[in-house]
Amino acid sequence: MTTANKVLIHRWFEEVWNKGRSAAIDEMLDRQGLVYGLTNNESKPIVGPAEFKPFHEKFKNAFPGLKVAVESTLAEQDLVCARCSVRGTHSGETLGFPATGRSVLMNGICVARIKDGKIVEAWNNFDFLSLYQQLGAVKQL
Repeated sequence: MTTANKVLIHRWFEEVWNKGRSAAIDEMLDRQGLVYGLTNNESKPIVGPAEFKPFHEKFKNAFPGLKVAVESTLAEQDLVCARCSVRGTHSGETLGFPATGRSVLMNGICVARIKDGKIVEAWNNFDFLSLYQQLGAVKQL
């Protein structure tokens, strides 16, 4: 089970993010899957592919050449953790401000619970503050 879960999380980042295949979201995220840490409201997760796809589209439009590297994984029972680095160039305006043309790098961690070969819960902690600082949208202290 742990090996299959590691394969799934690698596939998630490769297919969904690096290749931009939105159909892969339906293949790997459970219809009622809960995704935490990607919205402004920490208590309200994204629910299922229907809610995840708009987030995905917005982020991929802001960073069309986005690349996620899975640096390492750990798995135990039905949980898998991926430590990632994310690189891209801000060339789209879907973040609410004009494209900056700046290249960015942020790091993050995703912990996912897998059931029947699909992600049923995911807790994300990506350094969005650093991302927005690199884009000049938030002042650095």
